[in-house]
Amino acid sequence: MASMDLSEYVDALRAHLTAAAAAGTEQTRETARLLSATMEPAVRLAVTDALSAMAAEVTAAWDGGLVDIRLRGRDPEVVVVHAAEEPAAAPPEEPATADDDGSTARISLRLPDSLKTRAEEAAAASGVSLNAWLVRAVAAGLREPTAPPRPGRGPRQYSGFARS
Repeated sequence: MASMDLSEYVDALRAHLTAAAAAGTEQTRETARLLSATMEPAVRLAVTDALSAMAAEVTAAWDGGLVDIRLRGRDPEVVVVHAAEEPAAAPPEEPATADDDGSTARISLRLPDSLKTRAEEAAAASGVSLNAWLVRAVAAGLREPTAPPRPGRGPRQYSGFARS
């Protein structure tokens, strides 16, 4: 899929801001010029957030797959995965726990760029979206350990009997 170029929308907002400020004083026009020069990152973030919310609503209402928003460079990309297209080798979903009521919550997660890149690569290697991969990682992290680690037993320590 091709990424969605947001430049047209940013430029349209700049033009509207400039047109609105044209009726004002010189100070108003200068303020509008300064604002329009710095608004691109905020507009891109706001539009991407709106697209993500829309994709989440479409996915929740659609039983046939997943609608996901991914960033390719600075521009969002809409990815539609039909249920039949999901990889057969993907690990099964985590079983629901007793306290899982099936509802979902939206959170904002801030990761260092290097960690985000590694997580995206791991998700791609697993054939799932980054969101699905993160859900599985959190679920795996919350599972009870099978056996508590024994103190003093590391990979380079040996135990047993010796005869001299």
